[in-house]
Amino acid sequence: MILAPVGAGKTAITLTAMSDMSARGHCDRWLVLAPKRVCLSVWPVEVKKWAEHMKLAVAVGTPAQRKAAFESDADIVVTNYDNIPSIDPKNFDGIVFDELTRLKNPSGKRFKYLLKILDQFQIRWALTGSFTSNGLIDVFGQCKVVDQSLLGRSKGAFLQQHFYCINREYGQWEPLPDALPKVMEAIKPATYVLEPGEYKDKLPPLHVVEMRCDMDLTPYETLKKEFVLELGQTITAPTAAIVTQKLQQLAGGFVYGEAGAEWLSDHKFDMLDDILEENQHDNTIVVYNYKEELAELKRRFNVATIDEPNAIDRWNEGKIQLLAIHPKSAGHGLNLQLGGNKIVFLSLPWSLELYEQTIGRLHRSGQTRDVWCYVIICNKTIDERIFAALHDKRTLAEIALEELK
Repeated sequence: MILAPVGAGKTAITLTAMSDMSARGHCDRWLVLAPKRVCLSVWPVEVKKWAEHMKLAVAVGTPAQRKAAFESDADIVVTNYDNIPSIDPKNFDGIVFDELTRLKNPSGKRFKYLLKILDQFQIRWALTGSFTSNGLIDVFGQCKVVDQSLLGRSKGAFLQQHFYCINREYGQWEPLPDALPKVMEAIKPATYVLEPGEYKDKLPPLHVVEMRCDMDLTPYETLKKEFVLELGQTITAPTAAIVTQKLQQLAGGFVYGEAGAEWLSDHKFDMLDDILEENQHDNTIVVYNYKEELAELKRRFNVATIDEPNAIDRWNEGKIQLLAIHPKSAGHGLNLQLGGNKIVFLSLPWSLELYEQTIGRLHRSGQTRDVWCYVIICNKTIDERIFAALHDKRTLAEIALEELK
């Protein structure tokens, strides 16, 4: 497992190793599993830089296109995680898991199918920049696909050994006091951590700036206490999880109901206006989490989205002033560092992995200027809790890496 931050060169390390292992006769043919956008936008570009003599085929698209790639004479076949059930392991010697966190859930269908064929891959290589992004429990599934001897075959046994149960009905577990160092010690033999000193002086500084704003909290407090809010329509939140989502929406100035979105306040978009104005409308990425936020961006600004034709190329050529991205569609693999150095979060994801990976689209190798990340937070709302939770998860991730060094 290669543990290294965004932009530190995990793909370059891997392709160099793949090339070397192939040259030494250890591996004739490689399979790479990666998020779809990474398959299409990253590996075809990177292989030309780091292993130009190796032929690469991308098994993404129609069944016929995937079949042609799998049956080609390419040294490396890249496909996305959704295509795991169509893999024939007899055609490959080595497998690379790009963004290993996609396999953190051992109960998933893709994971279970993969386990049936894993023994046929002599070499297993995994990449991640956020190993413990949502807690220590995530480590088990990721390690299991690399080497089942590290933490054992049973997640239940792993939980019993390193955690205690606080709510069996909801499957909530908390790590024992000595869990982190013990787990890290167990996986250390199969893990390579890229030391910060190897790359930190090559990246420009990252500045994270909290931009605070206010709104009328009356509707927010009403929904929080009563789980019901009367606006132009009745907004209901029958479970705690739905309340959490609705509160984040309200902190952004709107809330979804059965009849669509209801807007209550423009405070975050007014703040975005101020940020753009202060930066003289320099090229900026705006991160949204809800479709209504994107709709409002389109109503107010001339904004492009990552899914538009050639959007990545146009951004990197400096031809897009405002680019809207969603963390789940742009959280991995995209190289956007050439088009600008400013990013604004209208709202935050709960996942540390998505948060850090999204910032890493700009703050990565090739960026020549300081990167400015603006996080718009509505005071006295769930925004503050989400931001605090991301910092708590970061602390766990940093401690885990220290244990592995």
